[in-house]
Amino acid sequence: MRWLGLLLLGCLSLAVLSLSMGAAGHYPPWQWHNLPSAILTDLRLPRVLAGLAAGGLLGLAGALVQVLTRNPLADPYILGISGGAAVAALSAMLLGAGLLLQHVSAAIGALLVLALVLWLARSRQVWDGSRLILTGVVLATALGAVVTLLLSLAPDGVLRGMLFWLMGDLSRAPGGTLALVVLLMLLPLVLFLARDLDLLTRGDVLAATLGVRVEQVRFIVFVIAGLATAIAVITVGTIGFVGLIAPHMARLLVGLDHRRVLPASILIGAMLVVAADLIARLIIAPQQLPAGSILALIGAPIFLYLLYRHQGRYG
Repeated sequence: MRWLGLLLLGCLSLAVLSLSMGAAGHYPPWQWHNLPSAILTDLRLPRVLAGLAAGGLLGLAGALVQVLTRNPLADPYILGISGGAAVAALSAMLLGAGLLLQHVSAAIGALLVLALVLWLARSRQVWDGSRLILTGVVLATALGAVVTLLLSLAPDGVLRGMLFWLMGDLSRAPGGTLALVVLLMLLPLVLFLARDLDLLTRGDVLAATLGVRVEQVRFIVFVIAGLATAIAVITVGTIGFVGLIAPHMARLLVGLDHRRVLPASILIGAMLVVAADLIARLIIAPQQLPAGSILALIGAPIFLYLLYRHQGRYG
């Protein structure tokens, strides 16, 4: 619980820091009254909320997908949902659609791929966990090829925006209200499933022996992970690395009990995205960099350092 408290404090501190700093000037909280309200409430606050919510959703989805696959290298994008959102959003950009229509298109694309994966993974009226993952991987590969084709067809004036969306761009985020609501709704559900997740990590046979309805739980977990990924991608684009690194860092800090791993993954994911966005806004201000690139450059060395320091605790 100590680590969870520290992570929550760190998350709140980063949110305040991100609200206080930017290209328009640095204002500590006691001077926020001097900051134009349009900058604080219309620009910085939506970015912070979007980063917190999307990062939390990606951290949660990553932890769930790694349990589903029992693969420490799995991340939420293995489900193919981000590819569906990317194809739809980039197609809308290519056709000259406005920002709202781009987000709507991304939502439709993500949900259509989620439904398609679930339908294709159904074998003889039974939900097959292996087929779920394999179907997601195949669709992700195919949709990745479509994304490459769309980028090759894009004119120079549109290409930059498309690339920023693919690398994660919080400046175009619609605000994190929906993502926060979804995250708060999913958290109690996954905590209720924490014991089953602990048992699934030890193998399907042992889990079934101890009373876990393995395929039913796998299906529920897949839907939750897919929904979390879809909402995160709709909110901030395809920011990578969060769903991979956040669960690993959580296990290194709080152990393997999913009652602690899941909240820790959410908080770490939120911190990673908000910190990356803050750096992306400040490093060459007033120009901005994609948050996803900053996250990959900074997060990888931190993860390797933690893994080295705690190699005796995590295997």
